[in-house]
Amino acid sequence: MRYLLFLCFALVVFSCKKDDKKAEIEIEPSTDISAISAKPFRDFKVLDSKVILNESIWKVLEEQLKDFSEEKYTALKSLILDQDIPTLQKHIVDGKLSYELLTKFYLYRIKMFDRETDLSLNSVISLNPNAIEDAKAKDREFLNKKMKHPVFGMPILLKDNINANQMPTTVGALALLKNSTEDAYITRRLKSSGAIILGKANLSEWAYFFCGDCPSGYSAVGGQTLNPYGRKIIDTGGSSSGSGVAVTADFCAAAVGSETAGSILSPASQNSVVGLKPTIGLLSRSGIVPISSTLDTPGPITKNVIDNAIVLDAMKGFDKNDFKSIKSGSTQFFNGLSDANLNGKRFGVFKELMKDSLYLNAIDVLRKQGAIIVEISEEKIELPDFIRLLNLDMKADLATYFRTSASKSLQYDSIEDIMEFNTKKSDIAMPYGQSLFEGVSKDKSTKEEFDVIKATLKTNGRQFFDIPMKSQNLVGILSINNYHAGEAAVAEYPAITIPMGYTNKGVPEGLTLISKPLSEYSLLQWAYAYEQASRMRVAPRNYN
Repeated sequence: MRYLLFLCFALVVFSCKKDDKKAEIEIEPSTDISAISAKPFRDFKVLDSKVILNESIWKVLEEQLKDFSEEKYTALKSLILDQDIPTLQKHIVDGKLSYELLTKFYLYRIKMFDRETDLSLNSVISLNPNAIEDAKAKDREFLNKKMKHPVFGMPILLKDNINANQMPTTVGALALLKNSTEDAYITRRLKSSGAIILGKANLSEWAYFFCGDCPSGYSAVGGQTLNPYGRKIIDTGGSSSGSGVAVTADFCAAAVGSETAGSILSPASQNSVVGLKPTIGLLSRSGIVPISSTLDTPGPITKNVIDNAIVLDAMKGFDKNDFKSIKSGSTQFFNGLSDANLNGKRFGVFKELMKDSLYLNAIDVLRKQGAIIVEISEEKIELPDFIRLLNLDMKADLATYFRTSASKSLQYDSIEDIMEFNTKKSDIAMPYGQSLFEGVSKDKSTKEEFDVIKATLKTNGRQFFDIPMKSQNLVGILSINNYHAGEAAVAEYPAITIPMGYTNKGVPEGLTLISKPLSEYSLLQWAYAYEQASRMRVAPRNYN
């Protein structure tokens, strides 16, 4: 039952909203987890943002969109909706599409569906005022044969804890509403590969390490993100809630999320898209509002595996300012995926999950592709002081972000400064309280004690996977959604989730593959092979 130890807690905890069968499983008691157990997600105190309105979001871009009619939108739907990046690029090569039209199409859909409508999703916090002009520039570069990478010209949404100089980085918090910054390292990498930064996606505020009983996907700035597979019925997952929702609703070609322990895997699986949490250090964390410099990582969220590989590849690069940064070599993650072969690959599957029919179906698909399936039991290994690790890291790491990467106009030095701001504006800034921030503020340790906490968690997390992988000669382990995201986080192991179907109540689920550090290319190959054989993703029906 290890997968239910960590509950509903975005970057840190995962979506706790499973179907009824799983909800009957008894949760293991844990004093570490009591503070972050979430209320039922339908228990909304706030739905729409009290901070931003459609009028403010569209103030600059509306004039530039005047020439994009409903007729143009309708004519482009078959070329763009649910298409992968290589197909979009082919349409551009064939002259059926341009980067300007692609960008305007996504903006039109955001305006149509995202806020202040009967189908609103509240997944986008802000838009790049230069997005259309950037797209026109890409069209000119394309004509001059200056396309640099498959992500070239693709409109990308960034989770709003990732710095981008065209928009403030609010992390969903009222206190950071004017946090204008330089680009994060991965933002620069995306731009240098030719991507268009379309805007910022909503998120669980402060990456869900803020209020202990708020729903997934809520932020004071962005309001309550809703799941297009069931508005107000199905949880969005978190904390990269807006990134997952925006991708599945076709508001962008792809999005970037971030994860500490479940915040990519959770919203990706809950929204029936592909999410990759890479090996910590493969992608830079510089310029991203932190929880934990020990565990944080950004990662791509996309409709399919090939797009995931493309976006991951565009963001990679060694960052001398990130102490965990890894030199990843010259591998292009998107090359050769169609050559993926599962024949003879040995995967461990958890006996504790074998009552899930979607999991069993996914295992059957893999067997038919030649994979060898080995049943294993979860190792009885604890993750002591997990929350303390996050508390102690965030206290130091947030202060570092304010000093090095935030707007110079902000007058914050510590988490206590944010708490004081929130207390003065409590009705808007913290309708669900700030109990997790209070825990961060109170926690203290010596360096020696903190080093022991980190070492113990990493050792235990690796043993959870390494013991069965070594004894059974496994290349990877198969899980569901974010069930083992905590163990993968502290082990610093990569994981990818791929749509594996829908429960009888229509709730999406993902098949999650976990393997050793720097095995991203293998994970993408295996995920691609499963995706092509299963074809399980279905777009949300009300957003076509």
